[in-house]
Amino acid sequence: MGGTKIEGVVLDNARDKNVLFRERVPTGAHKGYQHVLSQIDKLYQSMAAHIGHAPSRLGMGTPGTLTREGLMKNCNATVMNGMRVKKDLEALLGTELIMANDANCFALAEAKMGVVNRELPNAKVVFGVILGTGVGGGVVVNGQVINGHHGIGGEWGHNELPGFQGRECFCGKSGDNESILSGPALEWYYESRTGVKKPLKDIVRDARAGMDSIAVDTLQRLIEGFGKAVSLVINILDPDVIVIGGGVGNVDELYTEGKAAIAQYVFNNEFNAPVLKPSLGDSAGVFGAALLVNN
Repeated sequence: MGGTKIEGVVLDNARDKNVLFRERVPTGAHKGYQHVLSQIDKLYQSMAAHIGHAPSRLGMGTPGTLTREGLMKNCNATVMNGMRVKKDLEALLGTELIMANDANCFALAEAKMGVVNRELPNAKVVFGVILGTGVGGGVVVNGQVINGHHGIGGEWGHNELPGFQGRECFCGKSGDNESILSGPALEWYYESRTGVKKPLKDIVRDARAGMDSIAVDTLQRLIEGFGKAVSLVINILDPDVIVIGGGVGNVDELYTEGKAAIAQYVFNNEFNAPVLKPSLGDSAGVFGAALLVNN
């Protein structure tokens, strides 16, 4: 479930997780909480009709997480926040729901179906990084999502990034990873220095061409900030592999200069864990949600 769309998928485990069914519907969050639930129900009924039966369990990825009291928090479809989404959907659908944050679903999908499964099938610890409109992440250990006691396992986006200042984040900080490394934050930094509003892809293009010193500074800010921020996670988890998702993850320099920056900051004399691009595209999250029922 996302702020603009809800996607459903049915996977056939007997055929190497072959996709049997896939469909998207608008979230329609502006129409209210009950409408979003009805959209999920509509999609669920289509899925069940396609395979000829209702599942005993349904996996679901959300941009937020559940509190210990069962309330949704930190969801960009804000009408869901504070609501008992799991309880209400289980009553509506008549099916047990297994829920996880979308970043965790991304990490699980790439670990079990995507680039990690293809290139490092024996990896035990996978750190899935989200660099996009926001910054987040998920951790998979031995094929299991680490949700954590509070449901924030892998949530590195709102850790303070030492030595950097940025715009104020919705969490109240002005120097966390999201306020420095997200796409909008990098665009804000460039605009604050030049007075010119420019999309990140154009900033990166101009930096590569060497025709704009502030664009060069902005790209360097991303590379250095990424290296320092990820090194702190590595010092705790020491993952076998890192996978970067989200639109900012398309910046190729992250996989070369960014990896070198990690090596500079990590608490070790070398850093040789692979830093990889994902292979499942924007459907990694929904694939991971489906995999939750067998996780």
